[in-house]
Amino acid sequence: MTTPYEYAQTHKARFEDELAALVRIPSVSTDPDRVADVMAAAQWLADHMRHVGIENVEVMPTGGHPVVYGDWLHAGADAPTLLIYGHYDVQPAAMSDGWTSDPFIPVVRDGKMYARGSSDDKGQMFAHLKAFESVMQTEGKLPINIKYLIEGEEEIGSEHLYAFVAAHKEKFKADLCALSDGGFRTKDEPAITYSTRGMSYMQFDVQGPARDLHSGAYGGVVHNPALALAQIISKLHNADSSVAVPGFYDDVIQMTTEERADLAKLDMDEAGLRAEIGIPQSWGEEGYTLYERVGARPTLEVNGFVSGFYGEGSKTVLPAKAMAKISCRLVANQTPQRIYELVKAYVASITPPGVTCEVRLLNIGDPAYIDRSRDEVKAAERAYEKGWGKPPIFMRTGGTLPILATFRRELGIDSLMLDYGLITDGAHGPDEHYDLEMFHKGIATTIAYLHEFGK
Repeated sequence: MTTPYEYAQTHKARFEDELAALVRIPSVSTDPDRVADVMAAAQWLADHMRHVGIENVEVMPTGGHPVVYGDWLHAGADAPTLLIYGHYDVQPAAMSDGWTSDPFIPVVRDGKMYARGSSDDKGQMFAHLKAFESVMQTEGKLPINIKYLIEGEEEIGSEHLYAFVAAHKEKFKADLCALSDGGFRTKDEPAITYSTRGMSYMQFDVQGPARDLHSGAYGGVVHNPALALAQIISKLHNADSSVAVPGFYDDVIQMTTEERADLAKLDMDEAGLRAEIGIPQSWGEEGYTLYERVGARPTLEVNGFVSGFYGEGSKTVLPAKAMAKISCRLVANQTPQRIYELVKAYVASITPPGVTCEVRLLNIGDPAYIDRSRDEVKAAERAYEKGWGKPPIFMRTGGTLPILATFRRELGIDSLMLDYGLITDGAHGPDEHYDLEMFHKGIATTIAYLHEFGK
């Protein structure tokens, strides 16, 4: 009897051709001239899902680009249900960006498929569909129930997806969400990402006099808003580079000794970091490695600072106002609203008396985290050992994926990132590519996870 793994190996060339057909569709979600192409990609995906045996397939309107849904629910009420999330939309791409070949005509060079969306996220998402086909064509059934939610707006912030999920809670009800939309450091080092950071994004508006003033006439008697804002910002961190806002770390889940030992294996090289981005020295919270500072600890950053005259030449103005953009990257158990309130209260306490400072919340995103000791994570470890031939490492990412928090809030489920790409794939940039060996190992790993999750 042919196994799912043998079936996938036998049909490797066809799987690659099918991926190329999907990648060839220029589904650029941010471009209004590509609306028809985005819809074409959704329809192609829906047709292919039906072709491989996925049931109840729908192209569902969202108010923006559609969601493609499908399921297979014959494992029984007692079997677990897995929700697979991915996206079929892509970033803009043009030859003028520096591409070697047309970004929407897939070309394979040295075992890599060069095309926009090949890695982010069509290739990684497509591995899940090919795994489903491989199991169904050889075994005729799955040990679990499975649902697919593949959206068309991830590259523009999933603008309509949050409300869409909230409005269809029963349809997307599951026990866990799995997604593949990230990268390993090397193709021989499989990794599970179990934590993403959240976001609390704010704006500080400092107001002094009612209008800009002549610095010769008023300098020395009016507190300069630019100086006042600089003084406020200077008090946001302690001498050890930790965040000075009272209560900022109260809800942070402390890392275990085992976890820190595992993360130490991923630590960034100080000399390499300096050379890569051209800095004289790294910076950050004392007592933590560079990798921990990026993925496992919360931060407060100044993203922008504007005040007064900054054109060519000179203008002796005392500005009436100053503005700064501030972001806080948050880790598991921290809530964006509470962090905003803590920052707002602290800023009020340190604002100089000669000015006012309004702190406004502009954007939020919750952190996502799944306990590494859970059975679903252990199942993923076993699946990677089957697909890659070695156990995975565990990673935390410093970025934010708000949709994972939406799944937690609206569906009550955690998410696990089963990444099948490389950080060197060039996602969003020219010559994005996908190593086809990663694609096929991703299919094998997904086949294994469908069975391991069922246990």
